Amino acid sequence: MIEVHGVSFHYPGQEVLRQITFNVPAGRFLAVAGPNGSGKTTLVRLLGGLLKPSAGRIVIDGAAMGSYNARTLAQKIAVVRQDMIPSFAYTVYETVMMGRTCHFGPLGFETEQDRQLVLAAMRETEVEAFGSRRLTQISGGERQRVYLARALAQDTPIMLLDEPTSFLDLRHRVRFFDLLRRLQSAQGKTIVAITHDLNLAAQYCDEMLLLGGPGRSEHGPVGEVFRAERIEACFGVKVIQGRLGGVDVVLPVGTKPS
Repeated sequence: MIEVHGVSFHYPGQEVLRQITFNVPAGRFLAVAGPNGSGKTTLVRLLGGLLKPSAGRIVIDGAAMGSYNARTLAQKIAVVRQDMIPSFAYTVYETVMMGRTCHFGPLGFETEQDRQLVLAAMRETEVEAFGSRRLTQISGGERQRVYLARALAQDTPIMLLDEPTSFLDLRHRVRFFDLLRRLQSAQGKTIVAITHDLNLAAQYCDEMLLLGGPGRSEHGPVGEVFRAERIEACFGVKVIQGRLGGVDVVLPVGTKPS
């Protein structure tokens, strides 16, 4: 569903990604992790068509990224970015309905089917109760769930998520990953999620991509990549790995002041 072939990207005076190559088969769940500044958000912007590679190519569902216009790409890929401070005081319902605009007919009006899909997405993400409230009147964690609802309403085969659980409490983090896994299983969605929560990613995801900076990456099944030595090399911090409650976990090891 997603093919990345030798992709590099640089901003003026700064190389961010170098010769990244990986594939995400249809219906797979990929976690992307790495230290700050390693190019994770840039990668999501490239996969979402917001940036163009400096070198290499990206193929989405068998077609080159450049062959899609904005509307057809929005019918393939939904993007959930990091929590944004809204510029306009749209309501929660209006925001989620925006996910349907790429499916509107030539007159640009919503249909009953659009409304039902929006309400279903709001129920799934537990934001239906405050559907009439303004985005400026809810918390960052609640807004992040609204943006996920918008992506669900967009009804695309691919979902890209940039640190979707950053503003969520522990309960909603787990429920968020539960929901993504259900969408993957029930609807066959292909999911790419940037996350700093390596332990949840290891429980829920099929594959992991570690970005350690330009020219440094590790990609493969979670069982191969989620290893202490690879995580230490990527993040530059010592970790210990073990099993708790029947699941593999890693914990960073700090140094206590003397």
